Amino acid sequence: MEGYDPAEAAQRSGIGVDELNRFVELGILTPAVDSRFTAGHLRRAALVKSLAASGIPLEGLGAVIRDGTVSLDFLDAPAFERFSALSGVTFDQLAERTGVPVELLMRIREATGSVAPQPHDRVREEELVCAEMIEAQVKAGFRDAAIQQLLRAQGDSMRRLAETEGAMWQSEVINPGVEAGKRPDEILGIEFGDRMSALTEQAVIAMYHLQQTRAWTGNIIEGFEMMLAGAGLHSRLAHPPAMCFLDISGYTRLTQEHGDAAAALLAEDLGRLVQRASVKHGGRAVKWLGDGVMLHFPNPGNGVVSALEMVAGVADAGLPPAHVGLHAGPVIFQEGDYYGQTVNLASRIADYAQAGEVIVSQEVVDASNEAPVAFRDVGPVELKGVPGARRLFAAARA
Repeated sequence: MEGYDPAEAAQRSGIGVDELNRFVELGILTPAVDSRFTAGHLRRAALVKSLAASGIPLEGLGAVIRDGTVSLDFLDAPAFERFSALSGVTFDQLAERTGVPVELLMRIREATGSVAPQPHDRVREEELVCAEMIEAQVKAGFRDAAIQQLLRAQGDSMRRLAETEGAMWQSEVINPGVEAGKRPDEILGIEFGDRMSALTEQAVIAMYHLQQTRAWTGNIIEGFEMMLAGAGLHSRLAHPPAMCFLDISGYTRLTQEHGDAAAALLAEDLGRLVQRASVKHGGRAVKWLGDGVMLHFPNPGNGVVSALEMVAGVADAGLPPAHVGLHAGPVIFQEGDYYGQTVNLASRIADYAQAGEVIVSQEVVDASNEAPVAFRDVGPVELKGVPGARRLFAAARA
């Protein structure tokens, strides 16, 4: 039978062998009679690890799976085959094999919206397709900055992919070819161009599958969160953390009017400012988005103070104005990222906030008694995609 032995299955799903055996003992995973695990089992194991890390008890999950109340069989559907498992090669091993700098290969993981990996981390199977494209670009003499720009464009916005790819081809192939005395038809008709077109298409599909995995996992986890909470298996935290979204107003217009170079400079300046303000108050930037950043704060009050400092710092630096939304509640942690209703609501609050505002939920206000901040009630607010009205507050320095 095709499949993986327990040791390989554990490695490819990102868990320990003891964890895998525990899942089997509880009836959460049921391997074949020869103790082999399929790709579907790997997807189950990775999802169960995320549920357990969020505080959902494995014993309770195993009980509802054994009695048929809950099933993970949907992960065997062909559509979920795009959930990328870990490969058998690490980033530093792949760098040695291809001759591509490991720092450049690790940019692939960042382009999917995940936190930066370590050289010893395993590469995802879908990321290997992107790595093949990068290897070809490096061997052709493309600049590292151009390769990273293409990766960011793939991860951040499929809409901008065609423009970015065209700009990269112009700077890396056409202009050097013209400077070398070649005719345009000689440059555009080379075999390398056909090969790069095919490799780029493969890399785009792989990136799309990685983004689908993240989005679908968020929906699946949120569904389990609600279902198990209703069954009394997932209790709310006594001191919930806060999720924070900071967005830059007019980022899209700035990019359109001044180009990617201005957007990159803005991102660099914003990155330094956010890093200082978040770390100072015990938080951290989880991931960078197209026009902002998502942050996590164990203490909601500190998150509000940090958000106010960031908004003021953005203004003082002469950058386009920022607006922030915060919400406190239980979150689910997976591979360096956070999921669940708390994350979604914080994002919706940020969408509601106007330039220069820090808008928070009632839960944040309740958890910020000792913070040197003041809150102004803005009343019940209807948020897009959120049922019912939510009571929101505008934060200011005390």
